[in-house]
Amino acid sequence: MFQVIRDKDNCYYNSVDGSWKPSRTGKTIKIFSPIDGQFIGMVPSMTTEEVDEVMASAKAAQKTWKETPLIERAKVLNQAAFLLREHKEEIAKVLVREIAKDIKSSIAEVERTADFLLFTADAAKQMKGEMLQADAFPGYGTNKMSFISREPLGTVLAISPFNYPVNLSTSKIAPALVGGNTVVLKPPTQGSISTLHLVRIFEMAGVPKGVLNTVTGRGSEIGDYVVTHKDVDFINFTGSTEIGQHLASISTMKPLLMELGGKDAAIVLDDADLDWAASNIVSGAFSYSGQRCTAVKRVLVDEKVGDTLVEKIKEKVDKLVVGDPFDEKTVIVPLISSASADFVEELIKDALDKGGKLLAGGKREGNTIYPTLIDHVTEEMRLAWEEPFGPVLPIIRVKDIDEAIRIANESEYGLQSSVFTKNIDKAFGIARRLEVGTVQINNKTERGPDHFPFLGVKSSGMGTQGIRYSIEAMTRPKATVLNLIDHI
Repeated sequence: MFQVIRDKDNCYYNSVDGSWKPSRTGKTIKIFSPIDGQFIGMVPSMTTEEVDEVMASAKAAQKTWKETPLIERAKVLNQAAFLLREHKEEIAKVLVREIAKDIKSSIAEVERTADFLLFTADAAKQMKGEMLQADAFPGYGTNKMSFISREPLGTVLAISPFNYPVNLSTSKIAPALVGGNTVVLKPPTQGSISTLHLVRIFEMAGVPKGVLNTVTGRGSEIGDYVVTHKDVDFINFTGSTEIGQHLASISTMKPLLMELGGKDAAIVLDDADLDWAASNIVSGAFSYSGQRCTAVKRVLVDEKVGDTLVEKIKEKVDKLVVGDPFDEKTVIVPLISSASADFVEELIKDALDKGGKLLAGGKREGNTIYPTLIDHVTEEMRLAWEEPFGPVLPIIRVKDIDEAIRIANESEYGLQSSVFTKNIDKAFGIARRLEVGTVQINNKTERGPDHFPFLGVKSSGMGTQGIRYSIEAMTRPKATVLNLIDHI
């Protein structure tokens, strides 16, 4: 078993310039399990002065790291993948306790992260520069040419969310490191212990001191300070749209890559395979209690097949297992906080008060919301538009394709949508009209495979992720122009 450095009171330390350190003030943030409220551990509540030290370390280390051969940087990622697989059971159990993710999904997150690291290392080695000749543009001869390479941006600030603290931290760290950047990682408060385990893995894999540092603390005290720090060259953030918009407003002239909220719609046409659609919709809506930006968050179904589809969905929802996250059969787990559960309850109550028909769920025990299915949801209900981040699925019946597209596009979000139909022409026609980053045809909305482009439009994000796209986002082209002097 590998050890993440902590003191006798179970306060985990931060990785700063190759050493694990507590906050000099002794201030901490306590972490409690969403499952039962039990104390798990503490993380340091760092000061702005300590943030300055972290940033200075990252800036200094980057000068050497960018000169490290790509093959050596890739070796670190490969070794981290090996170590993650070796310790996946231990890390998965930390995930279960800290964020109440079911054990099956927790193990899958660690395994997927190892795959991400291996693919990133290989993808980086396959990226190439280019050479351009000047004579392709009018007025220039053949004695001028440009050699284009890719350069790291410097120090990347990576801010990760609670729901995938291992995987989504790595999706920021790995492309940044292999591109020659150093990383300052600010994990989510709930999820920080899991993330510190990940950073320990990178340290064991050979990341040099100062190349990967962590910052933990209260957002009210250091959040804006970290984002606006003069030594940050790029910000990679996953989280809520509200926080993302705030970061964009204060991060003047710093490039951003952001994955924000979503209100992903599953559009079901009257010719769809309804059994297949129902299976995908339930899986997409309720896994990890719907706490995913790509979760199916509303169903727009042609009214001609609405009754049949709803019956099939309800049958599957009724079989979902609510319970102990350490049980591999469990799908519905406690939400991350009581505030999250309160918000989901508000949306359910609003829908029912305005005429929605409760078909399943509607029950709460502590932070656990039982899987809830509400039919006949209308555009006047908050549930039609707001992102619950919980296990509640609204059914909106539509009269035709145009109405489905209109409702889908009127959302402030634009992450993904699904289209279920046997008519490929209709599927592509609808896909062209949907204002989202990705359209899934005959599949639930989901992230991945991780080398596919992943992006949101409108309030769902900025920039494009995906392994090669992320490496490109965190590097820049550099042109060196050769001018030949003809002495012949």
